[in-house]
Amino acid sequence: MNKNNNVPLVNFRRLSVPAPWWLVMWIVIPYLLFKATVWLVRLMPVLWRNRTSVTLAVLAVWLWHRHGWEILVLFAGVTGATVGVWWWRWRPWCERLIVLPVLSWWQRLFVYQLHWREAMTVCRLAERFDSKLNVPRLLRVRCTYATDEVLLRMPRGQNPDDYHAAAANLAYSFGARICRVYSGRRDQPPARTNRFLRLVDRFRYRDRPRLVWLVFVRRDPLRRTVPAFDVPEATDLEALPLGVREDLVRYVLRLLATHVLIVGATRAGKGSVQWSLIRALAPAIRTGLVRLWGIDPKGGVELSLGRELFSRYEYATVPPMVAMLEELVEVMRERQARMQGKTRAHTPTLDEPLYVLMVDEILALVALLQDTELRARAKAALAMLLTQGAGLGVLVIGATQDPRKEVVELRDFFPTRIALRLNEPNHVDLVLGQGSRARGALCDQLSARPSMRGIGYVVLDDRPEPERVRFAYVTDDEIRDMATTYAAPDVVQRPAAVPEQRREPRHLYKPGRHAQGPLLPDSLTNLLDGEAA
Repeated sequence: MNKNNNVPLVNFRRLSVPAPWWLVMWIVIPYLLFKATVWLVRLMPVLWRNRTSVTLAVLAVWLWHRHGWEILVLFAGVTGATVGVWWWRWRPWCERLIVLPVLSWWQRLFVYQLHWREAMTVCRLAERFDSKLNVPRLLRVRCTYATDEVLLRMPRGQNPDDYHAAAANLAYSFGARICRVYSGRRDQPPARTNRFLRLVDRFRYRDRPRLVWLVFVRRDPLRRTVPAFDVPEATDLEALPLGVREDLVRYVLRLLATHVLIVGATRAGKGSVQWSLIRALAPAIRTGLVRLWGIDPKGGVELSLGRELFSRYEYATVPPMVAMLEELVEVMRERQARMQGKTRAHTPTLDEPLYVLMVDEILALVALLQDTELRARAKAALAMLLTQGAGLGVLVIGATQDPRKEVVELRDFFPTRIALRLNEPNHVDLVLGQGSRARGALCDQLSARPSMRGIGYVVLDDRPEPERVRFAYVTDDEIRDMATTYAAPDVVQRPAAVPEQRREPRHLYKPGRHAQGPLLPDSLTNLLDGEAA
């Protein structure tokens, strides 16, 4: 019997098989090379995204190692002096090539990338799958004078609505007050003639549904009034300059094949939109390429300053206004007959000009009229123009103050909708479409101060995200000068293919019945007549 209890009765030895060193090296070295390759492949995108930081760090270490810290100080001083002189003499180029890229690098490294994982997780935009947290990937940060444009790739299982819902939380997470979400590129591909460049643009601007642009507004650049743009030498109907966006880029509107609805409370700046649009059309109005017709039910208060720019203009009583609408419907039908079997889209020419009808207060024609027959005729004519006129070169630009049900019924016929300051939060969705306020169109929060007029949100039919724009302010003197210089042709010739005998619309007004003064509802007119008696 073993007297020492600490000694085991049976001793076990671990089996070991001696292996030659060359066999171990043949196994270990390929494994290490494989792991190093995997880490290098994963590291390459990170190095490429941070290539500026890596290059500066490598350059600083090399200079310090070869020449000491004195050369670093000298290099920084020379660089700062060069940038200062460049800023003083050629500031726009310095901002574009130096200041904004350096700001983008700084914002990406020390604002977004530093807090990206925490912010995405807290805002519930990081998804967990198979015990792994999938965070939206930060791809690029581009800074402008007032905004930070952050490009990210969504994890699988998300859509842009998730980011619309978290926009406010994202803004405050990164030290901003406003964050706007865009599911598509904000800039359009350029028109190039080179075939190779067109192929490059086709790849660059391809549809990428998983990419989302977050625009963080650092400061509000739209607080200052935008002066009127110079009248262009030639009118580009696909890019009419109207105002300035939040990133201080000029906002252009495509007018061809679209109708425009402008809604805003009293003194919200609807005139800025109207006159900026007319100013951009002025060269085409003078040559006759565009025929501008105007209806001003408010007694000509808004549009009468530029009376010479309108080929047709009515401002006082209802019958001539309705007659003008019905006449424009006939013009549209005659053009439709000429285009039948030849083309589906109208191209403006001097023989077949573009007709643009501007109605300053569309609510007065479709809701405030007490005469039910006139109201029905006006609504029927407007509906006909809105449903068929866009492709035929007969466009409608309607403005109103109150988004009532009668106007909302016609809202869906306007592909382009502009909402300025509105009184109620629910009016935003009534004008711009369901969910527009949740996407950032805070029209009810726009300031009512006179210095903030002309700010609004634009929604296009092919882009649900609203665009915040401040429209240019055209002064009265500029309107008078524009009306004198770019007056419409005196005689408006009907197309030669139109037969001379034309059935006149019903209820044409007579000159003797033409009253002066603003258009009012019949109830208010009778009340005023009773008080005068």
